[in-house]
Amino acid sequence: MNRTVLALSTFSMLIVPASADPASALTPELIESLQDNYEMSAEDLARYNAVTNNEINDLALNRKVVAGEDGFFSDKVKTKGITNQKSSGRCWMFAGFNVMRPQIIEEHGLDSFEFSTSYLQFWDKIEKSNLYFEDIIELRNADRLDRDWLLVNSYAVGDGGWWNYVSGLIEKYGVVPVSAMPETHSSENTKTMNVVLGRLLYSRAAQIIKASGEGASIEDLRALKEKSLKEVYRFLAINLGEPPREFEWRYESKSSDEEKESDSAKEKLTEAKTYTPKSFYKEFVGVDLADFVCLYNDPSQEMGAHYRFDRARNIAGQPEMNFVNISSEEMKEIAIKSVKANEAMWFAVNMSIDQSSEHGLMEVDLFDYETLFDLDLSLSKSERSHFAAGASNHAMLLMGVDLKDEKPVKWLVENSWGDAKGQKGKWTLYDSWFDEHVYNIIVNKKHVSAETLAIFEQESKPLPAWYPGAQQVDGK
Repeated sequence: MNRTVLALSTFSMLIVPASADPASALTPELIESLQDNYEMSAEDLARYNAVTNNEINDLALNRKVVAGEDGFFSDKVKTKGITNQKSSGRCWMFAGFNVMRPQIIEEHGLDSFEFSTSYLQFWDKIEKSNLYFEDIIELRNADRLDRDWLLVNSYAVGDGGWWNYVSGLIEKYGVVPVSAMPETHSSENTKTMNVVLGRLLYSRAAQIIKASGEGASIEDLRALKEKSLKEVYRFLAINLGEPPREFEWRYESKSSDEEKESDSAKEKLTEAKTYTPKSFYKEFVGVDLADFVCLYNDPSQEMGAHYRFDRARNIAGQPEMNFVNISSEEMKEIAIKSVKANEAMWFAVNMSIDQSSEHGLMEVDLFDYETLFDLDLSLSKSERSHFAAGASNHAMLLMGVDLKDEKPVKWLVENSWGDAKGQKGKWTLYDSWFDEHVYNIIVNKKHVSAETLAIFEQESKPLPAWYPGAQQVDGK
């Protein structure tokens, strides 16, 4: 036995997994001790009677928080309408479009406007399929238990995404109004479509792996990929419709700035015009996506540093999701500037903690489990990251703030879950919840200091694809 093998063998003997250590077992003596040391008190009996006959959240709901919300905000972005992602994980896409909707409605004097999310969804699925096949080619010789291999296959065709997914798709494919490519049952209810598409991708990936094992060249493998993508295109066209290469569109606009503010304003129908998706974006939308940067708050990582999430992209060859890590206080200062400039922000949160769809509220201890169960459940934001117990999982629109003595008390949020949830589709996000559960904002760089922007010029530090927070947000 050589020295290296001996050293590894000795080292492995020193590390005994807890499950293999006899002292780690839940012994009969320990079980008996647990039973003997608990006697249900009168207080716990009351809790037992309440909890076993009611929904826990109904009992834990903090009525002081609910009663304290008046619905007013000192500053908010002007917008109209609430979107609905239905049973899909497209929150990141809806949030991206909702950043631009207020500007379009205002500039063109519209009563409402909505982008076709199914159009961008189609190309997102195509791009993710291509990226999946490219990852399979890259990792074709990897062990089946390799962590990258497992993650690539876990996220092959999911609905989730980041801001860079939105911006990359729009820059490459443009956009269309919802009338040019309406929603379908599959676009709004993606579960079965994704299952079938996943089976198609895995089947063709198996063919690529088999061909590679038989000595096929990279060129041959990419030829198999291209053949498979034709099948993916056909499948998506059946489910979502085929995306238009060009379309005709017209709209009604109020005829003057003064009339835009009047409910009785006379609307003028514009002449129909033919657009391509890219020309429509350039001429009608006109937002420069290169002006936006991603700012993150993760206290478990170094502040004032540039990071990127490995494999966090949906388009092969494009940059991965990257950000500068800043304090929550700096993030809020920047967000206030954006709201005051009438510019809404894409932002991502952990929607799993202390939020109510019924009441449209987000506040720390909105559900007061500690009092209900007499338990200390304290855990910092950094500790939640350490235990993979907290990360962004939903993207929405940050569109307002209520300031008292120039300090934020609460924030106004536009969601994409329809107007039957929350406060007619909107949520009140209290400032303490912002500190704990808001992870990133996408904001125009004009609101960001030169010092912070300069950090983006530094080489980004990679965080692995399995890092808590690196998962795609889908907000179902």
